[in-house]
Amino acid sequence: MCGIVGYIGNKQAYPILIKGLQRLEYRGYDSAGVALITDQNELVVYKTRGKVSDLEHFSTSKDTSGTVGIAHTRWATHGEPNDVNAHPHYSQSESIAMIHNGIIENYAVLKADLMARGFTFKSNTDTEVLVQLIEFVRQTNEVDLFHAVQLALTQVIGAYAIAVVEKNNPDTIVAARKSSPLVVGIGDDEFFLGSDASPIIEFTDRVIYLEDDEVVRLQRGKEPRIFNLNNVEKSHEIIKLEMSLSQLEKGGYPHFMLKEIFEQPNTIRECMRGRINVDHTSVAMSGIIDNKEKFLNAERIIIAACGTSWHAGLIGEYLIEEFARIPVEVEYASEFRYRNPIVHKGDVVIVISQSGETADTLAAAELAKSKGAFVYGICNVVGSSIPRMTHSGSYTHAGPEIGVASTKAFTAQVTVLSLIALTIAKEKGTMPKEVFERYVAELASIPDKMEETLQVSPYIEKFSRIFTYAKNFLYLGRGYNYPVALEGALKLKEISYIHAEGYPAAEMKHGPIALIDQEMPTVVIAPNKGHYEKVVSNIQEIKARKGRVVAIITKGDTVIRDMADFYIEIPETEEGFVPLLAALPLQLMAYYIAIVKGCDVDQPRNLAKSVTVE
Repeated sequence: MCGIVGYIGNKQAYPILIKGLQRLEYRGYDSAGVALITDQNELVVYKTRGKVSDLEHFSTSKDTSGTVGIAHTRWATHGEPNDVNAHPHYSQSESIAMIHNGIIENYAVLKADLMARGFTFKSNTDTEVLVQLIEFVRQTNEVDLFHAVQLALTQVIGAYAIAVVEKNNPDTIVAARKSSPLVVGIGDDEFFLGSDASPIIEFTDRVIYLEDDEVVRLQRGKEPRIFNLNNVEKSHEIIKLEMSLSQLEKGGYPHFMLKEIFEQPNTIRECMRGRINVDHTSVAMSGIIDNKEKFLNAERIIIAACGTSWHAGLIGEYLIEEFARIPVEVEYASEFRYRNPIVHKGDVVIVISQSGETADTLAAAELAKSKGAFVYGICNVVGSSIPRMTHSGSYTHAGPEIGVASTKAFTAQVTVLSLIALTIAKEKGTMPKEVFERYVAELASIPDKMEETLQVSPYIEKFSRIFTYAKNFLYLGRGYNYPVALEGALKLKEISYIHAEGYPAAEMKHGPIALIDQEMPTVVIAPNKGHYEKVVSNIQEIKARKGRVVAIITKGDTVIRDMADFYIEIPETEEGFVPLLAALPLQLMAYYIAIVKGCDVDQPRNLAKSVTVE
């Protein structure tokens, strides 16, 4: 989603803001802009459709002086992507400028009222409505900028993270949030703003995470002060970031996505560190053990998530039901929150989000809490909204994921779900000791097997070139590998713009088989586990219709190897852990097909890294 950067201090703001916008490019955007209070005490706004580099070019001959400013990358919601709709937006007098992430749901009512009072609008955005409202409140109530923002936000329905500057108030930035993330960075006599920590980490590792309905005043030479919309001052905790700047660099790889694919062995090691003992015989997830009665007494577990996290949740369903023998339902958070679901006080609801800010997942968690369920969060970003509002949870420790298409976050989520399933199974006694220890040892070996799997990258790069012609792909898997098929298809759609569908292999004959011909490749996840013979039959049916098959097979399998047009071997592992290995070649295949097609794999069109609006 959109990105926010802000700076006030003793340094020139423009270079810091531009660098911050570059750090936020991974979130997805269509335009960029900056507002500065210059050394000549002018409030200037420069903005343009396109990339941050286009903004830099646009600003080359302009006055970019000044030590206070705000900047933005926009992902269009209200109004098409163009120069006028780009942020920042001026108020009518051009004395106030504002940037905004989120959606103002009642903007049309507010806009009509302001127009009746003589205000005119240049853009089609909901954001311009809010900055005009702030100016109106400022003038009619004769209050300062901070209180004008407070009062204006009491009239707003929707989600927002905003930053506001005023020409005649050059020593202040006012910022606020509701249902959209906003981070304040604390430096030496300087402050930073970011929609996440990535634009801040180069300058400080001390941050404050704003809570919903909080407004912060950042003034030069003073401590930050935070109030709610009722003007009650709120205490705040300064948190030390664990992120490093090197994690935000490509490290010699051509793209963040490829880097993050190859980071997965180490990501999974970090995910398991301290959770699997040194002998690889036991698992301890503190979030589960500290609340074990909730899990042991749960009549069911509900998993709510969106996109790739939903696919991880499906695998979690199989793992928890098989290992711990607790019924599990997996819900799209976007559907769960709106359909008046039946949730009991004894239910455990697990919400999964890489960013911890996914709007629908947050709403699902709030709904579950309101019905008395115990809510457990699985998240990657420390200090984000989901860890703060859930009863307990687990971090995935995947490190920053910059590529919009999730890779290492997916396998880290599956790893955490595996650890949770094993921990509950141990506490419940649903697995014999020798079986439990075998699974723990096997899970501990997965990072080494991932490294072995990634060695096939040159082969995948070579044969993937053949499939750039394809308009459609079919992905098939059974059992644990059905969600892997869904995830593989999603990766291809996201970054190569080739239509792809994931199906349970047994469902192929209930419709999709009609589409199979020599023009539509089929990817089959076919390890020598589960219903292997059934998958062999599926492949025979595809080949009988002249379909081309790419098969993910267990190393040494000669039966499917000889049937497939292309095969990718993965090491032997337990059936429940196959997704952790099978996902990697599917990520690589999507990546290499997209590269040959000339697609921007790190910033695919129309996509945002963190979907913080509905």
